[in-house]
Amino acid sequence: MGLLVQVFMWNQRWRLLPRCELLLRRNIKKQAAYPTKLAEVGRLVEAREERYETGQLFLHRIFGYRGVILFPWTARVYDRDLHNPSKVGSATTVNNTSQQRTKDNSLHVKASSPAAPTTAQGGEETTAASYHTDSSREAETSVGTAQVDPKEVKGKVQTFYQVLIDTRDCPHIRAQTEAVTFLGNQDSNRSLYAIPGLDYVAHEDIMPYSSSEKSPLQHELFDKFLTHAPEADPPFVGQDTLKAWQEKNHPWLDMSDVHKETTENVRITVIPFYMGCRETPASSVYWWRYCIRLENLGELSVQLRERHWRIFSLSGTLETVRGRGVVGQEPILSPRLPAFQYSSHVSLQAPSGHMWGTFRLEREDGYSFDCKIPPFSLESKPEDVPPAPTAPTAHHDLDSDPKKRDDSD
Repeated sequence: MGLLVQVFMWNQRWRLLPRCELLLRRNIKKQAAYPTKLAEVGRLVEAREERYETGQLFLHRIFGYRGVILFPWTARVYDRDLHNPSKVGSATTVNNTSQQRTKDNSLHVKASSPAAPTTAQGGEETTAASYHTDSSREAETSVGTAQVDPKEVKGKVQTFYQVLIDTRDCPHIRAQTEAVTFLGNQDSNRSLYAIPGLDYVAHEDIMPYSSSEKSPLQHELFDKFLTHAPEADPPFVGQDTLKAWQEKNHPWLDMSDVHKETTENVRITVIPFYMGCRETPASSVYWWRYCIRLENLGELSVQLRERHWRIFSLSGTLETVRGRGVVGQEPILSPRLPAFQYSSHVSLQAPSGHMWGTFRLEREDGYSFDCKIPPFSLESKPEDVPPAPTAPTAHHDLDSDPKKRDDSD
């Protein structure tokens, strides 16, 4: 029998807890001013190793939001920890810590809280396509030193999912909810569009649950994409509109390779996406977005202070970018709120390139260190851009939006 999962909210903090282990803080003194509110979500069901089906409801293991699976993606994951002899011991420790935390989360269904550093709302940052005239020799030397070719690390095929996020949870999670972006296809259009409430979730981060509600999730696309089918398992099946939407928007949804690397118990995961090419009479500008998750696997809190990026273009140019924080924030990663996820954009005047770099982190005991961002390729694809999506979108201008000042950036 599954555990009954409820949402417990007090003093603007969210927790997802099973009823059998509902714990109230001893220092609650303002229950009259902040009464406890309970809302039933559903019942946890047993996690599975095989792929989940379209329509499966779930809780995100790290960020705690409610979601529903739209369709699976197959991605090749390059985990540099598994191929670095100097990290074999630390990787084992990190994996054990992560597995223990996963086990604890499955019991307590821990969710993220808005009380810590706030969610990265809305604006992904953007870097312009202009580059330094660094010498090709310097670029080649830097690339060789950084060993940015991801193919040197053997990739492993894993399942990821395109999901819808419950809009009620969006303000309370430390992950951007407009991570899926695309370029407008109109002539001379400098606009960037975002599809809100979508995310990419790894199989191991899915905590499945069931619900008796016909519309258990609040998202304007839920009823357009899924229909309630009580006799099915899961009891929500995809409509023809979901398949048509997936096929139509494939260029913006298609995942590239996933890259992971751990430094000092902080794991960085990067997923790049090709967005298309802007043709002008003078040049062609190729655009990518990338999603980055920072996850603290240790016992001490760390805070992100600075970023340091190096961007190599096939044209032979190399750009170095430094700055404070990411997307205007310096998030704290604690054992209670271990993860932060954001998206950003980068452009090149060549069809391919590489990115790599470091995050400067400061631990609560005062120790500072550089956390490696795993190198990843920026590869373009043949242009076959369909009309813009019919789903609800948010609009940003690439030139005027002040939030589009890269993180690559």
